[in-house]
Amino acid sequence: MTKQLFLFLLFISSLAFADDGSRLWLKYDLLADAQQRDTYAKATQFVAANSSHPTIKVAVQELEMGLKGLLGKAPALLQTATKSGGIILNVAPNSPSTLPQDGFELFSEKGNIVISSKSESGVLYGAFELLRYLQTGKSLTNLSVKSSPKIKLRMLNHWDNANGTVERGYAGSSMWKWTELPFRIDPRYITYARANASLGINATSINNVNASSRFLTEEYLEKIKAVADVLRPYGIKVFISVNFRSPRTLGGLKTSDPLDPEVRKWWNEKTKEIHRYIPDFGGYLVKANSEGEPGPQDYGRTHADGANMLAEAMRPFSGIVIWRAFVYNADPKGDRFKEGHAQFKPLDGTFDPKVIVQVKNGPIDFMPREPFHPMFGAFPKTTLGMEFQITQEYLGQSTHLTYLAPMFKECLDTDTYEKGKGTTVAKIVDGSAENHSLSLMAGVANTGSDANWCGHPFNQSNWYAFGRLAWDYTLSSEQIATEWTRMTLTQKPQSVQKITDIMLKSHPIYVSYTYPLGTSHMMGEGHHYGPEPWLTKAARPDWTSIYYHRADSIGLGFDRTGKVSNALQLYSPEVQQLWGNAEKCPLDYLLWFHHVPWTQKLSTGRSLWDELCY
Repeated sequence: MTKQLFLFLLFISSLAFADDGSRLWLKYDLLADAQQRDTYAKATQFVAANSSHPTIKVAVQELEMGLKGLLGKAPALLQTATKSGGIILNVAPNSPSTLPQDGFELFSEKGNIVISSKSESGVLYGAFELLRYLQTGKSLTNLSVKSSPKIKLRMLNHWDNANGTVERGYAGSSMWKWTELPFRIDPRYITYARANASLGINATSINNVNASSRFLTEEYLEKIKAVADVLRPYGIKVFISVNFRSPRTLGGLKTSDPLDPEVRKWWNEKTKEIHRYIPDFGGYLVKANSEGEPGPQDYGRTHADGANMLAEAMRPFSGIVIWRAFVYNADPKGDRFKEGHAQFKPLDGTFDPKVIVQVKNGPIDFMPREPFHPMFGAFPKTTLGMEFQITQEYLGQSTHLTYLAPMFKECLDTDTYEKGKGTTVAKIVDGSAENHSLSLMAGVANTGSDANWCGHPFNQSNWYAFGRLAWDYTLSSEQIATEWTRMTLTQKPQSVQKITDIMLKSHPIYVSYTYPLGTSHMMGEGHHYGPEPWLTKAARPDWTSIYYHRADSIGLGFDRTGKVSNALQLYSPEVQQLWGNAEKCPLDYLLWFHHVPWTQKLSTGRSLWDELCY
C-alpha cells in the first residue's frame, strides 16, 4: 500500500507540470489511440443544427472545440444535414417524447448521430454527453440514449462576499471580480458556465447566504446582470441571497416585518426592479434567524410568513423563493439535532407553492458523516430541497483528498420509510414521494480564484460528482469517479483503476481518523480544521465539542433515544428500530444516538476504547 501511494503521489505531482487544472474535466486533448480517433472522426464529420438560438450556438461551439481537440480535425458546420457521418442538433418543442423539457435523446439514425430535445438546453446537455462519450472511450455505434434530470433545479450556492473573500472557501479568493464588473467579463465565467452545463447544473446563487444588502443595490444589480448574461446561453439562472433586513437598510423603513404593508410593497418593487435587469431571474435564497442573521422571528412572525411575503413579490414572475432550514437556538440543555424539525414542523403545509425549504443533508452542519436530516420524510405538504456542501469545511478543506460522492449517495439512498419501504431521501427530494412539482438539489460551491478552481487537485471531482448526482442520483460513485479521472487525469486503464480505488476509499478513511463511530463536531474552533475535542468554551454552548461527544468517566456519545434527548423519535418507527438499539446500531451512527461505555464490546469484538484506537 505504501508503494502504491508513493507511485500515485508521484504520478499526481507530475500532472502539475503538464496541466494547471484550469480546464477542469473539459479537457479536449488529442486522443492517443489513432484507430479510435479515426473511428470517431468518421462519425462526426459535420455538425448541423435546426436552430440559431444562443444556446444552440454554444452547443455547436462546444462540439467544434471538443472534436477539433480530441480528434485533431474540426467538423464542418452545416445548416442542414445533406449526408451521413455527422451530428444533427434537433430542437423539437412539439416532440411526442415523454422526456421533460431538459431531457435529451442521443441516437443513431440514417448514418448520423442525432441529439434531440424539446428545449435548447436539453440539446446542449446532449452535446456534452456526446463529448463525454469520446473523452471516456465509449462506442458511438447504434446509439440509443435517453436521459433526463431527476431533479428540476440543480444549483450551486456560492458563499462569496462583495470584498472578494469566500466563506468556507479553500481555493483562493472569489471567482466573481466585483470591482471589474460589469465592464470586464473574466473569461473564467464562460469556463464556469461550460463546466456547469456539462453536468446539467441550471442555477447558481452568486453571493453568501450571510448576505449583504449591497447585492440588491443598483450598482450590484448591474454587475449581476452582466454575469447573468454570460450564463444565460448555458441554461443557467441566477439567484441572489438576500438579507431580510434590506427594507430597513436600503429602503429606510422602520421595520422589516413581513406582515407590514410597506415592507411587502418594498419587496414587490425591488423584485420588479431586479427583473428589469434580469428578466429570467431565478429568485431569492434566504438564511434567516440563524447564527445572528435577521429574519421574521425578530418581529414575532414565522419562517412561513417571511418566505410567503417574498413569494408574493415573485408571483408575477417565473422565479421562486428558497428558504433555508438551517436554524438552531443556543440552548445548553437542548439538542441542536432537533432544532430545524421543531421550528418548521408546525409550518408544514403553510408555505406558498413558490417556496422550497432547503434542508442540509444532516441535522447538525455538514459533518463528515451524519444520519439523514429528520425533516426528510416528515413534511409531506412542503417541498423540501437538499443542501449538500461541496466545499470541504469539515472534510479536510484543500489539504485532504476526500471524494464526496459516496457521502452524497449514502444520504440520498437511505430509506426514510415515510410511505413504507423504498421511500428514500432521494424520492423525497425529487418530489415523487409526495407529488411535488418543484424539486431542488443545491451544493455549496468549492470554487475560487486558484488556477485549478478548487484548491486540492481532486476537489474538482466533488463539483463534478455533485452535478452528475443532481442530474441522476442513481449513478454509482465508482462510475462518476471513473468518468472524472478519464476526462481529467488519464485514460490509461491501470492508472484509472488505481486512482478510482483511492478516491472511493478516501471518505471512509477520512471519517475513520477524524470522526469515527458517529462522533461529530470535534474540530478546531472557528477555522473548523483539525481536532479539538477538548473545546469547552465558545461563544455558544452548541459550538463546543463537549456539547456533542458527551465524554465522561463512563463512556462516549450523545444519547438521543430518550434519556437525554428524544431526537430519534423524529424518524419513522422503522428507522428508530434500526438505530435505537446500541447493540444493533450500525457503527457509523452509534455515537450519534447512544452513550456507550468505554469498555462495552462492539460488533467488531473490540471495546469502544480499543475500536477508537484501532
